Amino acid sequence: MRQIQKDPNAGTFQFSETALGEIEKIYARYPAAQRRSALMPILHLAQREFGGWLSQEALDFVAEFTGIAQIRVYEVATFYTMYNLEPVGKYHVQVCTNISCWLCDSDGVMASLNGKLKQEFGTTSDDGRFTLVEVECLGACVNAPMMQINDDYYENLTPEKVSDIIDRLP
Repeated sequence: MRQIQKDPNAGTFQFSETALGEIEKIYARYPAAQRRSALMPILHLAQREFGGWLSQEALDFVAEFTGIAQIRVYEVATFYTMYNLEPVGKYHVQVCTNISCWLCDSDGVMASLNGKLKQEFGTTSDDGRFTLVEVECLGACVNAPMMQINDDYYENLTPEKVSDIIDRLP
């Protein structure tokens, strides 16, 4: 089980008005008796709202907000790797290394990123700009190799394309 980090800057968590509107849309997708089913998209929204990661305090807030037991919220957040349980950089770079991507040279993509950013996978750059993560599957096998930066997918990669993508980030 992945560990949940404490937030050293924890304050009072509140969803923005925009997020509250989005939560109403999320809840509308589920029968009233099954509102707990909305937990995953609400966690994703909370992650976006609260700095790109979910601290223990943020998870506690979501539990109270949704009326779901804290342990149930923790179970979901620690099981799925799409939830960041520690701070990530401005650009969260995830490279798929599963069989399809590996066969199409995900190793070359990773080497290109290592060289370009002068950073190892599993770390965040000193300036907080990049977090590099190796993942098992991002679900785009037909267009391997691929990576995800924040919410954007980049497919049919080559080491040269990776370098260009990084150069174009603001």
